[in-house]
Amino acid sequence: MIYTVTFNPSLDYIVRLDSFQTGGINRVNYEQILAGGKGINVSIVLHNLGHESTALGFLAGFTGKAIAGMLSEMGVSHDFVPLDQGFSRINVKAKAENETEINGQGPVISEAKCAELFAKLDTLQAGDILVLAGSIPKSLPDDIYEQILKKLDGRGVRTVVDAEKNLLLNVLPYHPFLIKPNNHELGDMFGVTLKTDEEIITYAKKLQEKGAQNVLISMAGDGAILLTANGDSYKSPAPKGKLVNSVGAGDSMVAGFLTGLLESADNLEQAFHWGVATGSASAFSENLATRPEVEALLKTIEH
Repeated sequence: MIYTVTFNPSLDYIVRLDSFQTGGINRVNYEQILAGGKGINVSIVLHNLGHESTALGFLAGFTGKAIAGMLSEMGVSHDFVPLDQGFSRINVKAKAENETEINGQGPVISEAKCAELFAKLDTLQAGDILVLAGSIPKSLPDDIYEQILKKLDGRGVRTVVDAEKNLLLNVLPYHPFLIKPNNHELGDMFGVTLKTDEEIITYAKKLQEKGAQNVLISMAGDGAILLTANGDSYKSPAPKGKLVNSVGAGDSMVAGFLTGLLESADNLEQAFHWGVATGSASAFSENLATRPEVEALLKTIEH
């Protein structure tokens, strides 16, 4: 079974405007409300591609109920820890001349509620896959990702981590199966600006030296690079298409990678192609990728 953890789920309010001006009234010409959060996105896309998962994390208030309701309506399994106070955050994503995001802070999570999540994670078994993705609320300890991987260490659970800087760096001693920084996050980890594929590969190898097994680097319109645990490397340009919505593209890449892995008996090159196609399919669509969209793109990038 695949499990995803989203510590700070959201309702994403996505709007489009002809123009955006501060200090005045702005009227939208398109709006949509989606269940958001990186782990949740992974679970939704996995479901779209025909693979079930269980979405874990914390939900609170009327927004939390809305998120759970949306997932249930889609057919996505979930087992969130309900919080007694506060409400799950609302993120506003406005698209006009530029994209502007206003992200909520999320509810306070107590130690007791955190322990409830850990109890759920304690049921994972050898062969399961756990995806940890996204930011954490201020009320959780900075080493929460590290605590989880330490707890699961040696139990045969394959872990996937998609997080920024220290959240990611601190888990590397526990040898996560896959990590997925983008090229900007990778450079930020080492205080450098990466301009070439060779530079990206050099610093991705440093993450392997610190303990990561497979490193998948997303590069938006420039495609992606995969460094595998056995020393192979693969690069793929992004499929051609019109960017419609970049939200969730990286999460879709993770879901696509896992789908390819499951459907190809752990062939990492095939998993990589699935990841690239799925990330692009989401970027080219109003909503997260569907299997027909992914399969169409897959034909354009597989060798």
